[in-house]
Amino acid sequence: MRTVYWEDQKVKMIDQRLLPGELVIAEFDTVEGTARSIREMYVRGAPAIGATAAYGMALAAYNSPAWDRDGLLNDLRAAKKTLDAARPTAVNLAWATARLMSMAEHTVLPNVDDIRSALLAEAQALADEDVEINRRMGYHGAEVVPDGSNILHHCNTGALATVDFGTALGVVYACQEQGKRIHVWVDETRPRLQGARLTAWELMRAGVPMHLIADNAAGHLMRTGQVDVVLFGADRVAANGDVANKIGSYKLGVVARENGIPVYSVVPTSTIDLDLASGDEIPIEERGAEEVTHVGETQIAPDGAPVYNPAFDVTPHRYITGIITEEGICYPPFELSLRRAKEAAEARIRENRARRGTENG
Repeated sequence: MRTVYWEDQKVKMIDQRLLPGELVIAEFDTVEGTARSIREMYVRGAPAIGATAAYGMALAAYNSPAWDRDGLLNDLRAAKKTLDAARPTAVNLAWATARLMSMAEHTVLPNVDDIRSALLAEAQALADEDVEINRRMGYHGAEVVPDGSNILHHCNTGALATVDFGTALGVVYACQEQGKRIHVWVDETRPRLQGARLTAWELMRAGVPMHLIADNAAGHLMRTGQVDVVLFGADRVAANGDVANKIGSYKLGVVARENGIPVYSVVPTSTIDLDLASGDEIPIEERGAEEVTHVGETQIAPDGAPVYNPAFDVTPHRYITGIITEEGICYPPFELSLRRAKEAAEARIRENRARRGTENG
């Protein structure tokens, strides 16, 4: 089952807020609802957010009453603005809406219904590419995980964070498929507990050996030689290799360096933002106090306790051993290797789009 998909002219997705207790499919038939699904974390994880936003743009086209190209483009621009505002840190969101918007603006199709169909086909292609990309990343990443490794993993980066298979957990699944003996330490990942709720659920279903740990146990495990490699994803990577990921990633990078443990961020090239020179320029989303003061419906803090709740932090590139992408593993100097990976991926997208055009023609 895919995390997010299109069916009956609706955007459908696993409601991740309810896992692991219930597996429920939510559906949205408006741009505003699709944006809300991203903002309220029905769907989460940068690649899954990107696919959802792409489907949101296709939905905007189908819902638009426009009868001419200019009117449709105006409605699509408004939809892009609504979707992009849902979550500011994950660059895949704006990347996906820009890809759909660019196609609409540059298509030679004069009929608005043909443009609508072309946009849906592009959104479907983006989702299909995500699955292929994740498998490519997984097998590139498996090269740096020796047989018998203990892997420390933060947040959730599996099928639930993507359309399918996963980024950093995709590396774990690739190792499993290769028959490697691996074990995963699963950070609970406060405050939303994506590790405890989602990663543990995924790995147990897949039969991957794992232990759930409190976030604060990670340092102890590294110091006592019980971690061989640290893997996490990213919501945005700056041109210099600085990585914005779920809050708590930075301290893992620092402690891993102290203990001589390699750290890899696993990301599709769509997450690389070459327009930002460093992580200092990455916008950091702040979320509501209730995520910290409550666990589910249970209040764990005094009434009125002041809360600061950044959703992400930035790990400077000096703490990152390598960045695993679908085009291979990028090593320092990241300014060069990330640009090459990005250019190779964009060339692949153009080639695939041309091939689809030839097949459809």
